[in-house]
Amino acid sequence: MSKFLKSFHNVNWIGIRRISIYEGRNGQRTASVNPSAQNDKKVTNDHCEAFRHAKIGNFFQDQPVLHNPYTTDTLLKSFLKKNIPENHFKVIEDDLIRFGDRICTEIHEKGLECERNPPTLTQYDAWGRRIDQLNTCDAWKSMKTVSAEEGMIAIGYERNYGEYSRLYQMAKLFLFGASSGLYSCPLAMTDGAAKVLESSINDVANNDGVFGNAYRRLTSRNPDLFWTSGQWMTERGGGSDVANGTETVACRQSDGTFTLHGYKWFSSATDADIAFTLARIIDENGDIKQGSKGLSLFFLETRNPKDKKLDSGLNGIQMQRLKNKLGTRQLPTAELLLDGTVAHQIGDESHGVRHISDMLTITRIYNCLMGISGMKRLLQLAVDYSCRRTAFGSKLCDNTLHVQTLARIDIETRAAFLMTFEIIRLLGLEEAGIATNQDLALIRILTPVCKLYTAKQALDVSTEGLECFGGMGYLEDSGLPRHLRDAQVLSIWEGTTNILSMDVLRAIEKSDGKVLTDFFSRVEKIVNSVKNSEKSYLSEPIKNVESAIKDLSAFVLGMQKKADQSEIVVAARDMSYSISKIFMAALLLEHAIWERSDKTDIYAAKRWCSQDLCPVMTNYKSGFYDKDSSDVEKLLVYASYPENI
Repeated sequence: MSKFLKSFHNVNWIGIRRISIYEGRNGQRTASVNPSAQNDKKVTNDHCEAFRHAKIGNFFQDQPVLHNPYTTDTLLKSFLKKNIPENHFKVIEDDLIRFGDRICTEIHEKGLECERNPPTLTQYDAWGRRIDQLNTCDAWKSMKTVSAEEGMIAIGYERNYGEYSRLYQMAKLFLFGASSGLYSCPLAMTDGAAKVLESSINDVANNDGVFGNAYRRLTSRNPDLFWTSGQWMTERGGGSDVANGTETVACRQSDGTFTLHGYKWFSSATDADIAFTLARIIDENGDIKQGSKGLSLFFLETRNPKDKKLDSGLNGIQMQRLKNKLGTRQLPTAELLLDGTVAHQIGDESHGVRHISDMLTITRIYNCLMGISGMKRLLQLAVDYSCRRTAFGSKLCDNTLHVQTLARIDIETRAAFLMTFEIIRLLGLEEAGIATNQDLALIRILTPVCKLYTAKQALDVSTEGLECFGGMGYLEDSGLPRHLRDAQVLSIWEGTTNILSMDVLRAIEKSDGKVLTDFFSRVEKIVNSVKNSEKSYLSEPIKNVESAIKDLSAFVLGMQKKADQSEIVVAARDMSYSISKIFMAALLLEHAIWERSDKTDIYAAKRWCSQDLCPVMTNYKSGFYDKDSSDVEKLLVYASYPENI
């Protein structure tokens, strides 16, 4: 060790000889090279003359360059190649290559412009008239045009590629997300709205009414016709608890419409053309039904310019203020007062929560997609930067420790990508009407699990990724910190980690455990296929996955035998993490045995499978879920709290 430290100390870390300044007898200041330097030369003022007028030096660091995000993504290309027939793949790939070039040359810079020019709200004109004018930059507006032209929503609903249409659409959104200036958020709600209309209205595409018109606009490729949708569910007392936190009421009108009256606390995509929201219908006696059974789903257009009584041209909507958020600043999110907003009921009365289930599936998948898109983009920039940045006499790409850090980021991104796109593949099967019951069960349990886990991965990767740029990763004008700020919303939007963990438990309970049985069946099928491939170098990872499956199964069986089910609630989060890690491990192994895989795919699978894949059993064996542990945890947290709880 002492030998290592000595050699470490003697390294010429700054790449120049150390110079010391001393003053001679006559007071003249001269410089000399430190005696420990290689050359002990005297440096006089004459030698420094060339530097006398230097102000900032002559070194400028090259910034990272974004290359075509499709052609530089080997995993995306191989996944699509593996899962899409050749006749479809060739057409799809040509479009993704073209679109990747458009991102580099046009879209990416516009996305940065959205960050530099966030939305503002002008509530009144100079004469006191209320106008509620939402101001967004030209770059933000152009993203709507790009979204329509590129068929960001249309591809998924035209279904020109059958069950592969969703893979095509989401691959394009994956490339677009990190450069979209957060326009992927309104697209998520637009896709969710189209899904609800398609699921709730018979033959909505050929419907001549208000819903048919909305559906055709939401799925249009024409920028002049294309609509985006907002999702206005959250109220002051709501958050994820919409059943008890929704106070907005709906008054039935003689023409069959409703007027909405209430206050929406978080209204993302406030500049959208339409919105979906929940409200409680007032019956003929003036009563409303509480709880989730009292909620109905409504569709509204945000603007009503024909109503001359509305100075702002809005549909009975007042914008109270824009939210001042940690991240996603590009996206207009507002507090809204609905005061006589004309709306149309969707589906059956009091079945609002059921009707938004399809929307939640879509928006949660988008949440995963936004996470992996940001992870991949930061990795791509960090890789390019490592080939440009020289430190300690060599490029970062030649520093094995730095490369190891990038490799760990890559493996996290790979695992998240494969799980997200497997759910997308299953969604495509469902929409094509060819999904099995097991496929449907997997969509139900894996969607919340994937959303909660990839959100955590995105945060970790963003933190580690920024560190790869050193101090530049902390400077706002580098455009890099937005990755971390925007990633923070992913674990909150569409349900926090704990809320989604409880949703996983509900899915298991409502299906009498069938979704979990189907999960085990699918993982075991993958593991058996890997074993049958006779890849001996994967024997150890296979054992680790099999052991994790056994542990998770034993934990579930152990919980089922307990009369007190409180422990399963405490373990819900770790159980969801375990499901995620095990499924990601299986998918990495499956990809590693593909005929066109290479040693990087194999290495990624090995590294992922070397971790604790079933933390819920590890913590269960340690007794961390029993009542004593819960009591101690409460004492630990609240021991110094001034109130007696």
